[in-house]
Amino acid sequence: MKKIKRALISTYDKTNLLQIASILVQNDVEILSTGGTAKHLRDAGIEIIDVSDYTGFPEMLQGRVKTLHPKIHGGLLANWSNPEHANQAIDNGIKPIDMVICNLYPFEETVAKPDVTLSEAIENIDIGGPTMIRAAAKNYKHVAVLTNPEQYQEIINDLDSQDGCLTEERRFGLAKTAFLHTAHYDSAIATYLTNTGNRDEFDDVLTLTYRKAESLRYGENPHQKAVFYRTDTSPAPCAAWAQQRNGPPLSFNNILDLDAALEIVKDFKKPTCAIIKHNNPCGLASADNLKDAFTNALECDRTSAFGSIVGLNRKVTIQTANTIRDASRSGVKIEAVIAPSYTDKALHALSRVENRRILETGPLSGSEDITQFRNVTGGLLLQEQDSHDVAKDDLQLVTKRKPTDTEIESLLFAWKACKHVKSNCILLAQDTQTVGIGAGQMSRVDAAIIAVRKAGEKAKDSVLASDAFFSFPDGVEIAGEAGIQAIIQPGGSVNDESVIETADSYGIAMVFTGVRHFRH
Repeated sequence: MKKIKRALISTYDKTNLLQIASILVQNDVEILSTGGTAKHLRDAGIEIIDVSDYTGFPEMLQGRVKTLHPKIHGGLLANWSNPEHANQAIDNGIKPIDMVICNLYPFEETVAKPDVTLSEAIENIDIGGPTMIRAAAKNYKHVAVLTNPEQYQEIINDLDSQDGCLTEERRFGLAKTAFLHTAHYDSAIATYLTNTGNRDEFDDVLTLTYRKAESLRYGENPHQKAVFYRTDTSPAPCAAWAQQRNGPPLSFNNILDLDAALEIVKDFKKPTCAIIKHNNPCGLASADNLKDAFTNALECDRTSAFGSIVGLNRKVTIQTANTIRDASRSGVKIEAVIAPSYTDKALHALSRVENRRILETGPLSGSEDITQFRNVTGGLLLQEQDSHDVAKDDLQLVTKRKPTDTEIESLLFAWKACKHVKSNCILLAQDTQTVGIGAGQMSRVDAAIIAVRKAGEKAKDSVLASDAFFSFPDGVEIAGEAGIQAIIQPGGSVNDESVIETADSYGIAMVFTGVRHFRH
């Protein structure tokens, strides 16, 4: 047990600070403090000693130098059980500091402001605070360090029940939290500075920090433990930071599918609906209004839509909500809905199903340019988001028959849609709605067979998008036999000539994009 006799308090966030400071006074703890914290405590009638009076050295450089002094850091770092340390400290007038209460300048909040300048960010990099925190944490056998107001009540309870003392176990736990705190703080600074200015390459060293958002019931399967971490602030409207308006806690698979649903509909400008199962769309449509977009997306594959996640890119009105409810009454179970917002009537209508999860993201700004991460055992893959868009003028017309304007519109919709489907992908569309999706197949021929089978009669006169080139003509033969009118694909196969000839033999119009959309 360690008796707390002297504490150093320097905080930006003063939440509940007077509460713990009063308890320290009651336990006859001498308090050292700086700047605004000293004023805050003194104004509340708490007796403190200014750090500048203790060190005999004034605060200077507009507050940049306050606690960087041997009388402070000697008091924090001295091993008082070591006679040499103790003698040197006494010879230099250094007294033990048994507790540090410190939190840092709000760097992340500062850089999250849309108009923040680099100079403002730099001024909000705390130097003295992290130095004190790390010194105290290193010397946890002699010093307790508190970095979060949420810790105060637990420490107050310990001081009250242990005659002003703290156990070594408690100090060690505080030290671990302190080092996590400073590691996260430094990571935030490094990330901001790295992303400031021109960036042509990925960094040699990658530092990531995430905070635990919640424990999950289980992972992909009930026998797997799982937890959900997220960034400190939302990088953009996203599923991870969406507000849940109804339903039970999200599951591991819910979060994955909600993310997929939202990221798809962000990519489309018109009112769009994506219906997701197992991270793949089983239906996707754009229309003049959200109600029709949902109806058209559902018609692609009603069977697979059972137990699905619905993503929408516009405010949900009562008309759309009632259409979703009608689908549920007809046997289509919808697990969750994610959208920018809901009218009160729409939210009430959708919430009548108590276990339906309803999430609200706020206004969408389109598909953001965000770095994507993929874990592998012992490593991490990073890549730019697949934000490449193709316009009509980018298309290379390679067959004898040219696509009509209506077909081109449908081809561009299908091309954008297929990049959100697991490879190998073959996607069939009519106008701006999917009618058949073959997803995640090892063979592109199998993907084509599945897409045509799911489309049924709607395959006739549809268009086809392939996320990568046709290595052989067999996939095009399947399309031709099904009555498909036009194909969009990257091109670039050594067999392009025979693939084009096959398309010509069926009267299919084919265009090349020059880019592929693999999604593993």
